[in-house]
Amino acid sequence: MSVKSTFEELTAKMNEDPSHIEGLSYVYQFNLSGEDEGKYQLKLENQRAEYKENVEWEPRLTLEMSDKNFIKLAQDDLNPTMAYMSGKLKVHGDLGHALKFHTLIKKYQ
Repeated sequence: MSVKSTFEELTAKMNEDPSHIEGLSYVYQFNLSGEDEGKYQLKLENQRAEYKENVEWEPRLTLEMSDKNFIKLAQDDLNPTMAYMSGKLKVHGDLGHALKFHTLIKKYQ
């Protein structure tokens, strides 16, 4: 699975059932390394999820990791706390909200 297909699947699930993103207005940025290296953004606003493969919005939280770890995180196969503590995940912004993001995407498995 690629990063692009992971984002497409995640945003489709969020838009099919926006109950878990209700009231959220947030931009997450993912700075990824590896084969699918690049900057990706996920915007949650007005009960809609949208992603871009570049920087278009001002992020409130930036996560740095490998593309493989991002896919694992999105599939709930990576513990974000352990990844952070071992240096596999770097967080720029509210660390508490980074953990809330993991809880949020778990709802869309």
